[in-house]
Amino acid sequence: MTTATMTMIQNPILPGFNPDPSIVRVGEDYFIATSTFEWYPGVQIHHSRDLENWRLVKRPLDRASQLDMRGDPDSGGVWAPCLTHSDGLFWLIYTDVKRRDGGFKDTHNYLVTAPSIEGPWSDPVYLNSSGFDPSLFHDEDGRKWLVNMIWDHNHVAPGDRFVGIAMQEYDPKAERLTGPIRNIYRGTPSKFTEGPHLYRRDGWYWLLTAEGGTGYDHAVTIARSKRLEGPYETDPRQHVLTAKGTEGTLQRAGHADIVETADGDFYMVHLCSRPLSLTDNRRSPLGRETAIQKLEWPAGEFPRLAHGGTAPADRVEAPKLAEHRFDPPPARTDFASPDLPLAFQWLRTPEPGRLFSLTERQGALRLFGRESPGSAFEHALIARRQTDFAFAAETQTDVEPGDYQQLAGLISWYGRDKFHYLAVSADEAGNRLLTVYSCAGDFPLARLTFPLESPIALPPTGVVRLGCDVDRADLRFRYALGDSQDWTTLPIVLDQSAISDEAGSGEGANFTGAFIGMAAHDTSGRGRPADFLSFSYEAR
Repeated sequence: MTTATMTMIQNPILPGFNPDPSIVRVGEDYFIATSTFEWYPGVQIHHSRDLENWRLVKRPLDRASQLDMRGDPDSGGVWAPCLTHSDGLFWLIYTDVKRRDGGFKDTHNYLVTAPSIEGPWSDPVYLNSSGFDPSLFHDEDGRKWLVNMIWDHNHVAPGDRFVGIAMQEYDPKAERLTGPIRNIYRGTPSKFTEGPHLYRRDGWYWLLTAEGGTGYDHAVTIARSKRLEGPYETDPRQHVLTAKGTEGTLQRAGHADIVETADGDFYMVHLCSRPLSLTDNRRSPLGRETAIQKLEWPAGEFPRLAHGGTAPADRVEAPKLAEHRFDPPPARTDFASPDLPLAFQWLRTPEPGRLFSLTERQGALRLFGRESPGSAFEHALIARRQTDFAFAAETQTDVEPGDYQQLAGLISWYGRDKFHYLAVSADEAGNRLLTVYSCAGDFPLARLTFPLESPIALPPTGVVRLGCDVDRADLRFRYALGDSQDWTTLPIVLDQSAISDEAGSGEGANFTGAFIGMAAHDTSGRGRPADFLSFSYEAR
């Protein structure tokens, strides 16, 4: 740690898949909670002391009583958490989305609490299922109010199904919602009104919402009222923040939250994306990231971006706080610990012992081959976020597939219809081979393809090193045998831009980001294991 004073913050502050930020300050500490969707454990919480340098410190939803996402669809699961602090506790509200496609949605909202970010985090209190993006407001009189968007499946046009922001009182002693439900704000012509956060300041209640959908028309709107239940008047400018119609680096800006520093400065954190191109297919492999903007908020007036206008800035003025850096995580993991490094997650299940073990073989991550890459139940995939446009990743695997139904290797993953997979498998006679599976998310029917002209024969036993090099939209796989062999790059280039929100059904229908990691599959049901001896990720 140093004490030099910073002047500018470079966006994004949380690169890679880190959307829907909720920020809270407790003393000198700042915490941001972001959505994790179908990835387990649920909710990422980052910590900072200077609003520029952040470190992942906790994923609090880590047991079955809090979260079980088996069967949840891709881009379902944990949406838009809200993290607040009051009465000596952290309060975390989150949604578990069980159905997200079509006119109907199943969106169950819960509350957990803890005395510190590290926990222990409580079992959940069920709140409601009337919509998503729930937020808890602690009023000055001690009363607590839940707000969330309301989903109306009877409205035909998608934007018209977002029919407003619901408010209901929460009774912390009874641990339930109580009293009438009120629709306090129906939004603006931008539609898709969601992501509400309430604040009280200068005799006003301020309601911050996201609008315009989570694609390239996304925006942040603010409204105010002298009374909690409204009516709320919308900012005459309507949007505090939007990248719509701009050509800046940060696009899809919206879904925000505001924090005040101890010195009385205001900052807004918001989601954004960085497309590879604004003139081609506008794809963002890193997914929706978190950025920060400085606000000017004079007493009794609507807030404005400190740099002017409504477009997000790449660099913003930093607060007058001492710089507080964290040691970077190691590029290489050797799996010597019995605990999975915090950078890695898996999919959906609260029973990780069914998918992997760090103790069955010393110094190895053992994956048990489970269901196919299309499974929404038991999928043995351990991965970390892609946080750079150019990177190299490598792993060493010791696996002996018995036949073609068993495979394991290195995978670039977005979802069940968007992935590139360099896998060790076998033919019907059990001879080991190396092959590539690819699914590029072509809509409406995503097809599995085999980019290699023919599989590559491998020795019957021994460690195989697998690697990939990504440079923006290009992914190249490579492999080597043992420790001393040179790498062989495969004669194919795959489209890494397909591993993005925008590929397939479009940016408004996909909400996560690219991961790179290790996987094992056994569609025979025998659970044949694969051991991974190391994994590394380095920005290029």
